[in-house]
Amino acid sequence: MENKKELRTWLDKFNLDHPLVIAGPCSAETEEQVLKIAHQLKETDTSVLRAGIWKPRTRPGNFEGVGALGLKWLQKAKEETGLLTTTEVANPIHVDLALKHDVDILWIGARTTVSPFIIQEIAEALKGTDKTVLIKNPVNPDLALWLGAVERFYKQDVKNLGVIHRGFSTYEKSKYRNNPEWQIAIDLQTKFPDLPLILDPSHIAGRRDIITDLCQTALDLNYDGIMVETHYDPDNAWSDAKQQITPQALDQMTKDLKIRKEVSQSQDFQEKLASLRAKIDVIDNQLLDVLGKRMKVVDEIGGVKKEKNVAILQSTRWNEILGKMILDGKEHNLSEEFILKIFKAIHQESINHQEKILSE
Repeated sequence: MENKKELRTWLDKFNLDHPLVIAGPCSAETEEQVLKIAHQLKETDTSVLRAGIWKPRTRPGNFEGVGALGLKWLQKAKEETGLLTTTEVANPIHVDLALKHDVDILWIGARTTVSPFIIQEIAEALKGTDKTVLIKNPVNPDLALWLGAVERFYKQDVKNLGVIHRGFSTYEKSKYRNNPEWQIAIDLQTKFPDLPLILDPSHIAGRRDIITDLCQTALDLNYDGIMVETHYDPDNAWSDAKQQITPQALDQMTKDLKIRKEVSQSQDFQEKLASLRAKIDVIDNQLLDVLGKRMKVVDEIGGVKKEKNVAILQSTRWNEILGKMILDGKEHNLSEEFILKIFKAIHQESINHQEKILSE
């Protein structure tokens, strides 16, 4: 699969002067609920109505969707409002039913993307379709797995493709339900700049109060659209109540979001940017130099440990370093999350160095 301008064709056909907005309830609950939300969204920038029909829950016993019955509600909402429709499909049976009910866009969920076997089955079921298929990132932070899923659809002659960034699971404490790991999406953009990239802030946030900030970050990173869970009564939604917003809140948010230019031809801007980037380049080289010096000291420590037959991991020392760096980081306006990531990476590289020395 190669990057081509044609990857954007399906998105360009919307002829929008703003990012694509996909919105609707986490789950289709009743016909009345779906239609009411659809009519409210019709008055916003929303182009596509989303609703979960089949809901893969982490544990059984929770609401798992109304099933195929909900597809008729989506179909009716489309007839009444003119909004396109989209839902998640997780197997070829879902695909068949969605196509029979004229669903315009099918999305692949994060739990499905992790399995090349299931992805292949769904891709074959959609072979040659002119429907649009959007692939959410896998649950785990794995760019190759994400792109692999896209490629499987592409090889089945599914040309209308896009990806949805919904964040990644983590066992660490975080303010997010799923850590955004923006760099992974940026790397995907770098490889395929014309593959439409859409943010799902609802599943990243897990709560409604930070959805706007996430959407603004996405627009600042040149994302092509957003998929936001909306409900006229979010607190009483049958699933994911905390992360849904009202259509009215969505309308206000899209008005407040700032769409920034990708570049500016202003000479003053270009000169200032070049100067600041030059400073960044110098500092980056200094960072590498300091890290290299640190690892030389780590190697010396590894030699001492080998001589005295001492274990590599010293938990007490590591906890002391981490605690001190978090406190010091705050004085430099560096978040705890950032410090943890940086020093865990440094610690892992230190362990790798010492393991090599102890095994020699």
